[in-house]
Amino acid sequence: MSKGMGAPACTMASYSMITMKKFAGAMFLLGAVFLNLTFLAQPFHNPSRTQAQNRSLMVLIWDWPYGHALNLTGDPCATLCSIKGCQLTWNRNLYNQADVVVFHHWALQHRRSRPPASKPHPGQKWVWLSLESPSHSNDLARWDGVFNWTMTFRRDSDIFIPYGELVAQPSDEVDIPEKSGLVSWVISHYHHTQQRAQLFRNLSKYIKVDVYGRANKKPLCPACLLPTISKYKFYLAFENSVHRDYITEKLWRNSLLAGSVPVVMGPPRANYQQFIPGDAFIHVDDFGSVKELADFLLTMNESRYQRFFEWKRSFAVKLYDSWPERFCTICQCFPSLPQGKVYHSLEKWFWS
Repeated sequence: MSKGMGAPACTMASYSMITMKKFAGAMFLLGAVFLNLTFLAQPFHNPSRTQAQNRSLMVLIWDWPYGHALNLTGDPCATLCSIKGCQLTWNRNLYNQADVVVFHHWALQHRRSRPPASKPHPGQKWVWLSLESPSHSNDLARWDGVFNWTMTFRRDSDIFIPYGELVAQPSDEVDIPEKSGLVSWVISHYHHTQQRAQLFRNLSKYIKVDVYGRANKKPLCPACLLPTISKYKFYLAFENSVHRDYITEKLWRNSLLAGSVPVVMGPPRANYQQFIPGDAFIHVDDFGSVKELADFLLTMNESRYQRFFEWKRSFAVKLYDSWPERFCTICQCFPSLPQGKVYHSLEKWFWS
């Protein structure tokens, strides 16, 4: 398993300076370097912007994520990610000056917004953003030939924004919360036709599952979520649909961070192992039947159970749930993003 997995890497760019033997020579060289850097900055150039504005990359967030306003005061990218020269704005009046414009598919899908008819200059890039699975992303064909870059949970996105990752953090001790229950599940949107709902009903025939969430009229307050789940040995990290790389907070926060062994239903085991060690979770596909899965959970001895937490000796969970941090990733990735790219079929790419 690789470390980092290409997740948002908020690192400050470093620069080196050449030391000259003579002060006068150094001043001359620095002047030349300054002129060269000004020339190299031309890809960011927008004729409608002032010289001072050209020092920053401007990212315009066209739609608030799920309609929730963000606090973008100050310099969030410098504060959160040590990224300088990255200006985030929601002010559509700055559209003509923006280098990058981000459109959230949730708003497009629900007709809450519409992109402008055209770009103000050829250098402006449009980003299609979605954290929902293809099964819950409708009307994709409407945007064929519109967007330059994608920003999703998919590892092959131009801008990769996973729900979480394991970061290197060696530890001599493995902390396992005290357990008083066997299996829990938190579910807000329950539809009986979903694969996860069918699996839950079949599993419930052989093992008791304590269900929380709005769907079961047992909601948990935000501060109650992790302490409640941590009391259970296993957590049903069932995704609402099965797609490549679609591994959400159900694994990262509700299971691994809470200290409960995830029983996952989602993409194949091999896909999960591109994110976490293979001995850190239980995949429903590992069993020939639901009864076999239930028997495995019911007969688990303590020694075997503790081995699921060996990953804690080397890693810690890092959640990516800050929207400003996600948007700052655009500036982090910008120098290496492909130029001249257009998605002629978002649907074909997203469902591949």
